[in-house]
Amino acid sequence: MGTAITETAVAERALERRREQQGWYFYDWANSVFSTTVITVFLGPYLTDVAKAAADADGYVHPLGVPVRAGAYFAYTISASVLLSVLVMPLAGAIADRTGRKKPLMGGFAYLGAAATAGMFFLAGDRYLLGGALLIVANVSYAASVVLYNAFLSQIAEPHERDAVSSRGWAFGYAAGALMLVANLGLFLGHDALGVSQGTAVRICLASAGLWWAVFTVVPLRRLRDRPGPRAAAAGPSPARDAGSGALGQGWRQLAATARDMRRYPLTLAFLLAYLVYNDGIQTVISQASVYGSEELGLAQGTLITAILLVQVLAVVGALALGRLAARYGAQRTVLGSLAAWTVTVGAGYFLPAGEPVWFFALAAAIGMVLGGSQALSRSLFSHLVPRGKEAEYFSVYEVSDRGTSWLGPLLFGLTYQLTGSYRDAIVSLVVFFAVGFVLLARVPVRAAVEAAGNRVPEII
Repeated sequence: MGTAITETAVAERALERRREQQGWYFYDWANSVFSTTVITVFLGPYLTDVAKAAADADGYVHPLGVPVRAGAYFAYTISASVLLSVLVMPLAGAIADRTGRKKPLMGGFAYLGAAATAGMFFLAGDRYLLGGALLIVANVSYAASVVLYNAFLSQIAEPHERDAVSSRGWAFGYAAGALMLVANLGLFLGHDALGVSQGTAVRICLASAGLWWAVFTVVPLRRLRDRPGPRAAAAGPSPARDAGSGALGQGWRQLAATARDMRRYPLTLAFLLAYLVYNDGIQTVISQASVYGSEELGLAQGTLITAILLVQVLAVVGALALGRLAARYGAQRTVLGSLAAWTVTVGAGYFLPAGEPVWFFALAAAIGMVLGGSQALSRSLFSHLVPRGKEAEYFSVYEVSDRGTSWLGPLLFGLTYQLTGSYRDAIVSLVVFFAVGFVLLARVPVRAAVEAAGNRVPEII
């Protein structure tokens, strides 16, 4: 009798875990259209045009009195948004672990970001300052919400499941991005038949990403459940009290404690350093690819959308394929292989001939095959290096490496363009992130890092 009850309980927990995993996938489905439609495809070229419309005779705009070449404004704004994320994300993670309320915090940031994205419909004429402000709010909110989303991974998946669950999440996200881009492409190419201008079509595409984000966030908010961590339980029976006026101060204090605590796990920090470097390059390629294609290669917006759509479709395949490789060879080796491919691919981008879409499509295909897998496996690998009960805090530091420190790549990209006037020089400068990241990751003893964090080491990692 006791055995039957135990087996029933185990089956019920497995069913509940699968239900949460399915809900968890849908936040990737919800938010990925922001990074695809807004950051990767439309906002870079469109905001650059808006900045050029506001520029002086020398081609400069002057946000806060600082002279900025209009062509570099988008890159600098991305850098500003992720620098602000450095302050917001660890605070959000610390408060979430302190109060045990990851889900409402995730929802709050998600809907703030969705509202700012929908507000991009009003970005017209020479309103480059409005565009910059909305981008900053949306990007910071996106980053903070993803911190809390990622922190659920170690709670909803057993150690042996995490590579597969993380890869499926990324695949969901890229599938959503592809579906939205199909609709975007139809609207953009058919704007004349629909009686709207090209600029209006772009603004509708931007706003639609915000609406999509808002609607599908409902699914994870309904299916995921909060689990009070050790600190939330120790704080007393009313975590809602901590979420009030005292949570902010407690969050900052806990953040300082987290920084001290992480020094106890030098191998986890070593992985974060490697991830900080190579993912900075990935994020910069994502955000600046359309600017490079339009400004340096002279490709039409329709061509760029089609290329990014190709990336989205192949990223689904790539995420699942690299997940299978990780199950056989381990996540660390698979990520190292993807970084070698990134190095070659970005280096090849320097030599692409202008005005020839076929070569840009080839580059997009190569990026798509390694993009989703390298990110998904990095996330699942890090989940093994996090001490239990500190998921949101540690993932806030991880997400700082994901979004927060990706100001380095855009800053280098923008400075290189500002100094040389060449987007080719700017794109090839990113190779250093992948090469250095490869070396740093190869030096991390992952099994020892998992053991040092007090977690069970999977058979293959």
